[in-house]
Amino acid sequence: MSILLARWWAPQAYGAYAVGFAVFLLILMLYQSLMLEPMSVFGGSAYRNCLRGYLKSLLVFHFGASAFILVVMFVAAAVVLRSNPVSGFSGALAGVGLAAPAVLLLWLAKRMFYLELSPAPAAGGALLYFVLLLGSLTLAHQFHILSPFSAFLITGIAALAGSSVLLMLLKAHLSVGEDPPPSLRDAWRRHWQYGRWALAGSAFTWIPNYMFYPLVGSFCGMRQAGELKALMNFSAPVLQGYGALATLLLPYAARTQQNQGCSGSYALMCRISLISTAGAILYWCPLLLFKSSLFRLTYSGGYAQVAYLLPIAAIASIFWSAFLGPATALRAMESTAQVFAALFISSVVSVMIGIPAIRAWGVGGALSAIALSEAIAFLMAFVLLQRKMRRASQEIPVAPALTTTE
Repeated sequence: MSILLARWWAPQAYGAYAVGFAVFLLILMLYQSLMLEPMSVFGGSAYRNCLRGYLKSLLVFHFGASAFILVVMFVAAAVVLRSNPVSGFSGALAGVGLAAPAVLLLWLAKRMFYLELSPAPAAGGALLYFVLLLGSLTLAHQFHILSPFSAFLITGIAALAGSSVLLMLLKAHLSVGEDPPPSLRDAWRRHWQYGRWALAGSAFTWIPNYMFYPLVGSFCGMRQAGELKALMNFSAPVLQGYGALATLLLPYAARTQQNQGCSGSYALMCRISLISTAGAILYWCPLLLFKSSLFRLTYSGGYAQVAYLLPIAAIASIFWSAFLGPATALRAMESTAQVFAALFISSVVSVMIGIPAIRAWGVGGALSAIALSEAIAFLMAFVLLQRKMRRASQEIPVAPALTTTE
């Protein structure tokens, strides 16, 4: 979708979409922290035997969050419309308000299948979403009605169709379970206790990766925001692919932690980091070798002036891939405070360096700050996991030595 819109739109309109998309991702990340990530942990452990009742509680939470998102985004769109009516950003915010609840519902339905370690139905729902989204976007482009608002609106309609199918499958698939369903109060208490640190961590995950879109748009213009988005589009297959894999790995990691303890989680972390880093390197090697041809083919010759910055985007993506291992292990241990600490430090450093770097070097400065942030996040998460492992080993009680008497 991002590549098609970059080919079809002028850089100014694409920049407005890119900033709106950054806001869209912030909402998704906050929702993931309070809903989806705790769901992966508790759905694989505490509520394993009452998933049907647990899903009903989650749907109640979802509709409450959706109403809040809709009101906030429409108010923000009205404010932007009064201050800058020709930028297209107000339409993007209104579209985000309509699209986000539907996309979040799709994510919620998909995640429930992941709890059963049954990703095939989730993949089917995602495929339906994909076909409807791209087909509707193509029609809207042909009829000349495609704008930042309509792009997000089409996204929401396609997601609503996919989530409706998945929810019907879940209704037929999920059994009542052996345990009584959790009360709304109990489910929310668990989610809040786990997710409060993850919520803050999501905000600081968003800052180094997506806050630079509005910053670049403010300091350099919407055109440069579009250039940054065009570069980061090539990181999307890695980020989205590993992000989807992480949703499947987290329930498995939670079970590993419950059955094998910290040593099992540490071994799993090493495997995840090595495989994900190697995969990212293999992905980027051909892209960097043929980056000039890649930009010509992808954007019909547009944005070629920033192709030389692609190696910096690759470095950021590789460090993010390495971060996936220790972050998954810490989350499975319910140590989201440590994940938050790593992300907080990396975000603070990236903002302190990024703002003057954007003023001095524009898009290149923003990319450099993103790469630095991902490197710091990985190193901090790895160090904090090592510290937690040492503390866990010191807390293991030592059996007293047996003595023999003659």
